[in-house]
Amino acid sequence: MRRYGLRLAQAMNQLGNVCVGIDPHSSQLDAWGLSDNVQGLRTFALTLVEAMAGQVPVVKPQSAFFERFGSSGIKVLEEVLTACRQAGLLTILDVKRGDIGSTMAGYAQAYLASDSPLSADAITVSPYLGFGSLEPALELAKVNGKGVYVLALTSNPQGYEVQHAKGRDGKSVAASIISQAEQANNSNGDEGHISDIGLVVGATTGNAARELGIDFSTFSGSVLSPGIGAQGARPADIQHIFGESACRVLASTSRGISSAGPELPSLQAAARQITEQMSDIFRN
Repeated sequence: MRRYGLRLAQAMNQLGNVCVGIDPHSSQLDAWGLSDNVQGLRTFALTLVEAMAGQVPVVKPQSAFFERFGSSGIKVLEEVLTACRQAGLLTILDVKRGDIGSTMAGYAQAYLASDSPLSADAITVSPYLGFGSLEPALELAKVNGKGVYVLALTSNPQGYEVQHAKGRDGKSVAASIISQAEQANNSNGDEGHISDIGLVVGATTGNAARELGIDFSTFSGSVLSPGIGAQGARPADIQHIFGESACRVLASTSRGISSAGPELPSLQAAARQITEQMSDIFRN
């Protein structure tokens, strides 16, 4: 399999910079007139897959909203991932796993092994047990041509006290994570292309990156930037935060799309609108 960064670059060139979250929490199911059960979960998720095929390059299922239904929900998640592959949609499975040793290796096998029923094109991971704890996931991703998005600068208020904290070298934790992610990309020989190890940086973080001295122009991977739409961020915020590096950013929105449902044409129109807004920031 061609590595993730190359597949992502091709998909973004064709379909733009929008990632659509598949977040079937109870309020979204209710808004679509669906019951908060496995049947409603399946209808919601597969409708979004069908609507987004050919509209956006990437979708991001949030594992927690499937896990809450137990094994039946996980079975639906497997079905969704298969449907995405068949539809030509890349998947970032939002699992935010982070552990050490054999436990992290187990998570990696679950989501990054090519023969796993939960195999995705990329996953989100947490580095807060130390960046080195991610090694099993990074290694398996490299072997199987997968991607990994490392939480770096998130928009939740609780993240501030950890991510903005300074280490002995005077660098913030967020800046150190980004630096280590880029070192891992360089060791993989990914120079000159979109690298396979990416970052998660919230679209609502405003001036935080600048205040911490973070320069995204030196990072070769893609950036997953959630918060467009219902969380208050606009496509223009992507330009503000990332500057010339915005072309490597996947602007992620969930309710910003699903609130237009459940009809396919309305969902597709919402996706086209945000994609066009993202395109506008590159033209201006």
